[in-house]
Amino acid sequence: MPTMNVTRTAELLELERQYCSFGDTVHYLEPPKVFTGCEGSYLYDEDGTAYLDLQMWYSAASFGYKNRRLDEALKRQIDQLPQLACQYLHAEKIEVAAKIAQYCEKRFGVKGRVQFNVGGSQAIEDSLKLVRNYTGRNLMFAFTGGYHGRTLGASAITSSYRYRRRYGHFGDRAQFIPFPYCYRCPYGMKRETCDIYCEDQFAKLFDTEYNGVWDPKAKSCEYGAFYIEAVQGTGGYVIPPREYFTRLRETCDRHKILIVDDEIQMGFYRTGTFWAIENLGITPDIIVFGKALTNGLNPISGLWAREDLITPELFPPGSTHSTFSSNTLGTAVALEALKMMEEEDYGKLVNEKGAYFLAGLRELQKRHPQAIGQVDGIGLALRIEVCREDGFTPDRELTDHIFAEGLKGDLEAGGRRYGLVLDVGGYYKNVFTLAPSFTITREEMDLSIELLDQLFRRCLAHRN
Repeated sequence: MPTMNVTRTAELLELERQYCSFGDTVHYLEPPKVFTGCEGSYLYDEDGTAYLDLQMWYSAASFGYKNRRLDEALKRQIDQLPQLACQYLHAEKIEVAAKIAQYCEKRFGVKGRVQFNVGGSQAIEDSLKLVRNYTGRNLMFAFTGGYHGRTLGASAITSSYRYRRRYGHFGDRAQFIPFPYCYRCPYGMKRETCDIYCEDQFAKLFDTEYNGVWDPKAKSCEYGAFYIEAVQGTGGYVIPPREYFTRLRETCDRHKILIVDDEIQMGFYRTGTFWAIENLGITPDIIVFGKALTNGLNPISGLWAREDLITPELFPPGSTHSTFSSNTLGTAVALEALKMMEEEDYGKLVNEKGAYFLAGLRELQKRHPQAIGQVDGIGLALRIEVCREDGFTPDRELTDHIFAEGLKGDLEAGGRRYGLVLDVGGYYKNVFTLAPSFTITREEMDLSIELLDQLFRRCLAHRN
């Protein structure tokens, strides 16, 4: 693995301190971590210490770091057609769009089209344009705990106020609806007896005009779409009951509200299905995707929309634009990734590995009941909710401590030193959201549990 001497690392950190913006997410930990190499499920620091990565670049590198097949596809395209303005066509763009649209038509029975962009937030922006253009409405519903990006438009439908706080008034801010987070039910109910009470509360918004969303005389609503995540990502990998969304689809259909499914974190088999929404039994009107489609190499994002929303007549050339959308390098990798997904049963692979990992997490919970309130998972989207001794009160301090200790790189297993890369999410920042590589082995999953156990033991010894 590449190495970097300590002096050089110190020099880089000093340069970064003086000249790099702190506006992104780097400085959540001080000092920021410098990595110099990666492979498979591991990152490597300047000393060659291996850090087992359980978040894989926010689920962007699902197929493992330095995936040989995808890297080779990128290299071939560099030698063949490395650059092309997006006003022209190339084969890979068309083939990727066709594969995604054909899959959606086969799975949902709905014909549609695909449009590309570069990042997830930009694809969300494009979806907002589609919704406004089709419905003539500029207000949206979205979920508490939902995360759709940090451009101005995406921030308006992301529930965290801290992403908007610095930037003035958001006149088109979404109306946020409680997510069916059964472990922390916003209505204080129990899943066994609630009869999906939370969706009933949403449906009741349309009972009278005085709830501010519906005119019963004109049978008109000023909300164009409901933005959802089938499994909440940054919100803490919250897995909802299937019945909620079948009812939500019915409510939205009655009032001609589109459903936009954000699959940026959960798409491409993260939950054991190609799209996470397939687990919920409903058909969305728009799907937004990104991240894992290119394994993080020359990223592209995009959306699929049903045909009547995105016909060339309704959404003509120039309706939106991004210089690097459908870039040749990204689409070449995406095409190879889609071919991989066709050739191997990733549904079976991800579900089997996810079940094995989840069983290990449940054993970890038994060892630390004074710290782990809940573990849950679907496919290889797994969560650990860190709580106080009562098993429910969030313990953000312990969560942060474990996160920081994992990045020290001083854990030991099998005579080797390791670090552990975790990601923190959830409504109270007390959830470890685990998105391991699809290439992770059983031995690496066992190692993950061993390292997590060490971290909980170490940090619990210093709990206040």
